[in-house]
Amino acid sequence: MNRDSGATAPVIWLITDNKAGHRNQLRGLGNRLRVLAGADLHWINATDYPTPMWRALTGIAPASVPNLPAPSLIIGAGSGTHRLLLALRRYRKAKTLVLMKPGFPLRLVDAAIIPAHDKVKPARNILITEGVINAVTPLARLTSKPEALVLIGGPSQHYDWHDDAILSQLGDLMARYPEWRWTITNSRRTPKALSDRLSELQGPSISVVDHNQTHEGWLNHQLASSRAVWVTPDSQSMVCEAVTSGVPTGLLDLSPRSGSRVANGVEQLAKKGLLAHWADHASIMAEQPERHDRLWEADRAGRWVMQIFLDKYQNKDGERTR
Repeated sequence: MNRDSGATAPVIWLITDNKAGHRNQLRGLGNRLRVLAGADLHWINATDYPTPMWRALTGIAPASVPNLPAPSLIIGAGSGTHRLLLALRRYRKAKTLVLMKPGFPLRLVDAAIIPAHDKVKPARNILITEGVINAVTPLARLTSKPEALVLIGGPSQHYDWHDDAILSQLGDLMARYPEWRWTITNSRRTPKALSDRLSELQGPSISVVDHNQTHEGWLNHQLASSRAVWVTPDSQSMVCEAVTSGVPTGLLDLSPRSGSRVANGVEQLAKKGLLAHWADHASIMAEQPERHDRLWEADRAGRWVMQIFLDKYQNKDGERTR
C-alpha cells in the first residue's frame, strides 16, 4: 500500500446465490479489484443468511452477520442475493453495488452495473456494460495451431432450440475443416439427448467434455489453446466469455425470439464486429495472428468501481497503490 496515504486494502464482500453465471460475474469483477486495489475478497453464500423481507425493506442487517472483516463495499449478483444485499446496505457504512438490473428500485443501493440490453438510463452511479461481466482475461496472442472450441448451451426463452440444427452445423464445420482438432463441451441446460449424441462424436480429432468434468479454470485454459471458438447464442455469458478472450468467435445459428433482450444484446456484439454469424464461418476459421477488437468489461467495471468508491486505494495513474 502507499504508506503516505494511510490507505489499507479495501475489504469487499461478494454475495452469491451460487448460480454459475452470477458467480462468474462476481469473480470477474472481484479479480480486477484485487489487481487494481489489492482488494481483500470474502465470499458469502446468501442461502446461509435467510433474510426476511422486512429487513430488506428497512435496511436492518440480519441478526447473524458474517464474521468477517468490516467491508468497504458489498456486491451482490442474482435475485437470490438481493434481500441480504439490501439488509446490509447500512451495515458499518459500507457501500452497496448490484450487478444486473434488479427487481427493486435502484435508489436502494449506492451503484449498479447493468448490461446495455436491459435498457437502463446511464447515471453517475450506473455503469452500462456491453454484455455481462465475466472472469476471462484477454489473451496476449492467439495460438497458431488449428484448435477449435465449441460451447453448447440449451433451450432458453431467447432462441428457438433445435438439437438437429446444432449437430448439423457441427458436422458441416468438421467436414469443411478436417485438419482441425475440436473440443466440445455442453452445459447444465443442454438436453440429455443432445449430450448423448455429442458424446458419440468422440474420436482422434474430437474431444467431448461434459460440463461436470470441468473445473473453474478449465474454460480459460481451453480458450488460451484455441484459434477459434463456436458458441450457441442462447447464453450471453458464454458468448461474452468467448469474445472477451479475443479468440475469433462464431455463433451457431438459432432463430432469435421476437423481443428478446438477450438476443438483441448478442446481435449488437455482432454488429460491432466482435463476433460473426454462421454464414461468415470462413472469417472465423482463417488464421488471425492479430486481433484488435476486444471486450474486457470486467476491467472497465473494476476501474469504474475504483473511481467512484475506492479512489483512495489507487495512485494518480489509476493502478494499485504500493
